Amino acid sequence: MKKLFLHTALFFSLIVFSQNEQLAQNYFDKGDFEKAKISYEELLKSQSGNGNYFQKVIDCYQQLQQYALAEKTIQDRLSKYNQASLLVELGYNFQLQKNEINAKKYYDQALDKIKKNPNEVYGVASTFERKALINYALQSYELAIVIEPHFNFNYQMAMLYGQLGNTDMMIEKFLTEAYTNQQSSIMIQNQLSHFMTEDASVTFNETLRKALLIRAQKNQDVFWNEYLSWFYVQQKEYGKAFIQEKAIYKRNPETFSNIVNLAQLAKEENELETAKEILTFVLENTKDLELLIQAHTFLIQMRMDAAKEADYKSIETDLDLLLKEFGISPYSLSLQTLQAHFLTFNLNRSEQGKAILKNALELPLNEYQKADIKMELADILLFEEKFNQALIYYSQIEEDLKNDVVGHEASLKAAKTSYFKTDFEWAQKQFAALKSASSQLIANDALEYFLLINDNTVADSTQTALKRFAHADYLLYQNKNTEALAEFQAILQSFKGKDIESVTLFRLGKVYEKQGDYLSALSQYQEIINHHKDEIYIDEAYYFSAEIYNKQIKDVEKAKSLYEQIIFHHEDSIYFTDSRKKYRQLRGDTNL
Repeated sequence: MKKLFLHTALFFSLIVFSQNEQLAQNYFDKGDFEKAKISYEELLKSQSGNGNYFQKVIDCYQQLQQYALAEKTIQDRLSKYNQASLLVELGYNFQLQKNEINAKKYYDQALDKIKKNPNEVYGVASTFERKALINYALQSYELAIVIEPHFNFNYQMAMLYGQLGNTDMMIEKFLTEAYTNQQSSIMIQNQLSHFMTEDASVTFNETLRKALLIRAQKNQDVFWNEYLSWFYVQQKEYGKAFIQEKAIYKRNPETFSNIVNLAQLAKEENELETAKEILTFVLENTKDLELLIQAHTFLIQMRMDAAKEADYKSIETDLDLLLKEFGISPYSLSLQTLQAHFLTFNLNRSEQGKAILKNALELPLNEYQKADIKMELADILLFEEKFNQALIYYSQIEEDLKNDVVGHEASLKAAKTSYFKTDFEWAQKQFAALKSASSQLIANDALEYFLLINDNTVADSTQTALKRFAHADYLLYQNKNTEALAEFQAILQSFKGKDIESVTLFRLGKVYEKQGDYLSALSQYQEIINHHKDEIYIDEAYYFSAEIYNKQIKDVEKAKSLYEQIIFHHEDSIYFTDSRKKYRQLRGDTNL
């Protein structure tokens, strides 16, 4: 019974103590420093060695300008514990009173402590950092390294140089640390990438590139090729990244996965020639079955994306040959899925497509492979206007992979299915839920459809225009581009001046782009720019017009002026970062 009573009393005292600490913190956070001071003084009395409570007490005194009391408290603790970091606290207390002479005296005493015992650097430097005394913190680290050369503070010093804006020294320290402690490389790359996306990134990026090249030239370690590859990927310079990956491969022929991933990135960024070059290199240099299938899949997918009807026969033949070569197994699943998709959406032979996928489901597959097959099967059922059957498969994927991006993709496709069948109320609820999806692409897509339904329901409660628009979108889904084009043009004629007009112009622009009719696409985007400046598709109109002038028409000045519109007037656009980068490249700011 005595033990039980003791444990119970101890438990309740801990609860009360925790509540008192929370109360003190709440006072402090609200700026009620008088009450916070009293609370923290009580806590410090009960735990005199607690450094956090001591610091809070001092902070309260200083906020209340009770500097003499703060000095006495620090001096008392210094006498008791003799911690060098307390000298920094004393100096800072004088600095708050504008007494620079005494502040410097104590700061110098703290540095002297490091000379006598370099281990004091940990407490002294961190206290200087906490007080935003960056130069003194750097001095502390440098002094300790002189005395004990085996000390390593590269990472800490790099962060401090970054705060001072001395990016040259920051890069120097980060790269030295990355090579010395290669397990910290990813953490350092994350820090560097923050600076690479800042407004002043052109100079920074060029400095970083040169620093990496110098190290790669001086030290032939493959580590620097890997770092340069990472750098060029951040810059979306996939051809230059490939040069580094080839150099890595020559020294270590087993490293092929990074090269295939690089091809995928280039493909996603529409750098198709670079992607083909990379994938051809893979096919010429590996016998690994999985990599060969992956490379062939990417190459034939690119052919399908750019195919005209005259190309269909050769693509069908090549798909058949590839599946004969690699066989029907879980390894060749991507090719089987691709064949089913091509037969359905390009050759209008959906029954054959479904048969391929149903056979694939009989293979020994993991959950993600099953989800891929079911997703394609649902897509084909949707193509066939079998909406409810498609929804069953999408729902199965959602249930099996609830919190996974694949599950969210299935949810988005289910919402689009409801949209295509003009069940707008249910679709709207699904799109609303997906606006906060972890995948930015899914969230953006969901938001676009949410706004489309919302805006055109408010404007027209009968949803007449929206129903026709959803039907035109469905024709696009079925790859019936000519019919979709005619329907969108008819919507423009029937609903001129209505809310549906701007999104219809945008859809028309994208269809014309897909068909290679770039002048017609530009005409649609210009209509948005001229007559719908205040609507949500204005940044898309500027961006895709700029892309056409940049990549297709090769009119640099016109492209620059359009990118400028996004940079200066649409800072919140998802195209802002790309527009700024491409504008700088066209202006010749960098040779990255």
